[in-house]
Amino acid sequence: MLNKFKISSKAFNLAILFGLLCAVFLSFADFNASCDDLRTNVLRLHIIANSDSSEDQALKLKIRDRILEESGDLFEGVDDIDNAVLKAEQNADYYCEIANRVIKENGYDYKAEATVGYSYFETREYEDFTLPAGNYKSLIISLGEAKGKNWWCVIFPEVCIPAATADLSDTVTEESSHIAEQPQRYIMRFKIAEIYENIKNLIKD
Repeated sequence: MLNKFKISSKAFNLAILFGLLCAVFLSFADFNASCDDLRTNVLRLHIIANSDSSEDQALKLKIRDRILEESGDLFEGVDDIDNAVLKAEQNADYYCEIANRVIKENGYDYKAEATVGYSYFETREYEDFTLPAGNYKSLIISLGEAKGKNWWCVIFPEVCIPAATADLSDTVTEESSHIAEQPQRYIMRFKIAEIYENIKNLIKD
C-alpha cells in the first residue's frame, strides 16, 4: 500500500511538473509571437562604421545626423512595412550619396554602400522601448570596411526621425507594443528569446 502511495505521489508530482513546463512553454510561445510581430513590422536603420577608431566612430555619427536631417520626410504617408521596405530600396542610392558626401567633406577616401537586407541584433534598448533579439529588415549603411561598432534606430515607424510623431503601436499589435514599451516586466522572457534567437542564428550559419 505504501509503495502504491509513493508511485501515485511521484506520478502526481511529475504531472504537476509537466503541466508547469507546458504553461511556461505556452507563455513563451505567446511572448515570442509578439516578438515576431515586432521583428516583422519594424524597419531599422543600421549604420556600420569603418572601424572602432575615434575618428571613424565620430564620422559615423556625423553621417547619422545628416541622414536623419535630410531624409526625415521620406517615409511620410507610408503605412505598412512592405511599402516602407520598397521606399528604402528606391532611395538606397540617395542614402548612399548623403553618406559619401559627408565622408568627402571630412577628408576621408573610403566609400559608403547602402543596401536593404536583414541585420541580426541582440536585444536592444532605445529610449522609450526595447526590441527583442533577432533578424530585422534593415537599411544598412556600410562605411568603408564596415568593421566598427554600429549605430541603429527605427525608421519605420518613424520613431528616430527628429520631431517624429509615430510610435510602435502604429504598426504592431497592442500586445507587442506593450511588451516593447514595458520591458522591465519581461526581463527573463527577453533573455530567453535572445538565447533562442542566438541558437537559431548559429544553426542557420
